Amino acid sequence: MANATRFVGLDVHARESACALFDQASGEVQTRRISGRPAATLRWLGQLEQPFHAVYEAGPTGYGLARRARARGLRLDVCAPGHVRRHPTDRIKTDKRDALRLARLLAAGALHLVRVPEPEEEQLRDLVRCREDVRVDLMRTRHRLSKFCLRRELHYPGARNWTLAHRDWLRSLRLEDRACELCFEDYLHAHDVLLSRRDRLEAELGQLVADSPWAGLVDRLRCLRGIGTLSAVGLCAEVGDFRRFGHPKLLASYLGLVPSEDASGEQRRLGQITKAGSKHARRLLVEAAWHYRRPPRVSSELRRRQAGQDPATIDIAWRAQRRLYRRWQRLETERGKRGAIVAIAVARELSGFVWEIATS
Repeated sequence: MANATRFVGLDVHARESACALFDQASGEVQTRRISGRPAATLRWLGQLEQPFHAVYEAGPTGYGLARRARARGLRLDVCAPGHVRRHPTDRIKTDKRDALRLARLLAAGALHLVRVPEPEEEQLRDLVRCREDVRVDLMRTRHRLSKFCLRRELHYPGARNWTLAHRDWLRSLRLEDRACELCFEDYLHAHDVLLSRRDRLEAELGQLVADSPWAGLVDRLRCLRGIGTLSAVGLCAEVGDFRRFGHPKLLASYLGLVPSEDASGEQRRLGQITKAGSKHARRLLVEAAWHYRRPPRVSSELRRRQAGQDPATIDIAWRAQRRLYRRWQRLETERGKRGAIVAIAVARELSGFVWEIATS
């Protein structure tokens, strides 16, 4: 038993870390607190007697510690914090207890280990999420601005909001009191700044992807109806390596598009989708799913995106249109499901076609 693997749990923070070493054979537990940056924890791991298996929770400290440890030949993994089991009556939470819990759960094989992305993947993911943050901020600013106008009975006479004509109408408004004028100008200025930031990020994102290893995959995914450049880049950044999923159902489960389940004995109840995984990737697929409520067709824009692509990929995209349109009609017309529910069901099947294109 001298060479038995020992298990190490790390609760890593920016300025100090808690470490717990659990020897499963003897039941011995050692704990210590390490001051300093995560690099100091790496030095401590390098002094431990091999073999050992260490783990820490994914969080704001990132994946740098795991990458450096693996470069030095140390076995250090990252686990998903949402899957760490905690007893509902446990009301005491300290760094030391968290580290010891990780070590014991790792020894029991009860942790959900996550894939550590390559630096290039993480860089692209950060840029994609930065653009997504700007999009959310822009949506909130537009909501505040529209409700400000609604409270003052300022109604746009046109048909669609947030067009160039709508923007000119907003700029032409004049309010009676100074307080409202200052509030309106600040909202409008915030909107223009966020719009400029979004356009700049999208332009930079398109240029970076064109010269990246994901350029070919992005072009293939754009053959699908409802998936443009930004959606394809977002899926690549959030999912990473599609080949790690041996079946499309595993990808749908990873994205949280499968229904939750409550089964006991002979009773089995399916509930709402689990909403696990990336919220951004799930939203992209649901938005793309709405395009399949219309009959199958190849528009001029889609034909342009498919030009020069592999005929097998184009065939997959056409099969997706035919199958998902029939699926939409069956659920909405024959079974009377609401559009939002149908969109989620279609998005789940669309993820299968995305997987087929990405892994073919």
